[in-house]
Amino acid sequence: MSTKVNVTWKDQMAFEAKVDGFTIALDADEKVGGRNLGPRPKPLTLVSLGGCTGMDVISILGKMRVELDFFDVEVEGELSDEHPKYFHSIHIKYIFKGKDLPMDKLEKAVTLSQERYCGVSEMLRKAAKLSHEIVILD
Repeated sequence: MSTKVNVTWKDQMAFEAKVDGFTIALDADEKVGGRNLGPRPKPLTLVSLGGCTGMDVISILGKMRVELDFFDVEVEGELSDEHPKYFHSIHIKYIFKGKDLPMDKLEKAVTLSQERYCGVSEMLRKAAKLSHEIVILD
């Protein structure tokens, strides 16, 4: 199976990406010639990771009949100091809220996502140290 996206230069440092019929604006910071019209490419890597693992966790917990009031995936990456700058470590925080949430099921869903289902995690693990934690809000 193949995936194809199109990234078209608009002007200056601005680009427009076409992904699955959706348009995403990309741009650089003003101090490097951009106009700040959209996000930078590297943080979108973290968005991809959060979306991939988040969708896995929601799907798995749904099959386990775990009901949530709130779910958030916070992803933080540490960039290398030297060029080419890349995320050498990435930490994923899974934040849950609900009544009587079973920690064993939350842990199982996160582990299955990280070790079996999330292809973005698998790709990034080859270049970065991935870590995660589970937080349950009151």
